Amino acid sequence: MKATRPRWRFNLAYGVTDRLLVGLEYNPVVNELLPTANYTVLFENERQPLISLGTSSDRIFSPEGTRSYTVTFGKSIPSSRLAPYFAVNWSTWEDRLTYPFGVNYSLHPQWDAMVQHDGRNTHWLLTYKTSETSTSLLLVKGRYWGVSFGVRF
Repeated sequence: MKATRPRWRFNLAYGVTDRLLVGLEYNPVVNELLPTANYTVLFENERQPLISLGTSSDRIFSPEGTRSYTVTFGKSIPSSRLAPYFAVNWSTWEDRLTYPFGVNYSLHPQWDAMVQHDGRNTHWLLTYKTSETSTSLLLVKGRYWGVSFGVRF
């Protein structure tokens, strides 16, 4: 599959408050720079789910300049290692709502496995994390291998 836009992607986010992240996403292959934002409406606790609002580029493999606007609901299942989520997403690429969902499974305090459906395609992730970094092995659309690196400073 020829998909140059998502081949390299860089994100920078700044925590303005404990609820608000603002940032930039840069896709160098197409020289695209887009704003991103995420606002936590409710933090998860024993009685309530996480609810957040966000915007970024549309799904992986979407055309240049397309955006998504999302509300996400997530809740860890008590006494388990599972944390499912569900979202309602407005896709400017398709000019319609999509319904992403997925589940994270904590394999170990530093290892997570996740399966996610972006509203069209299913992706698999295996993540190793520390307090400052994360590294994920991705299987995009169940066919294409990728790697993601994150650094917190």
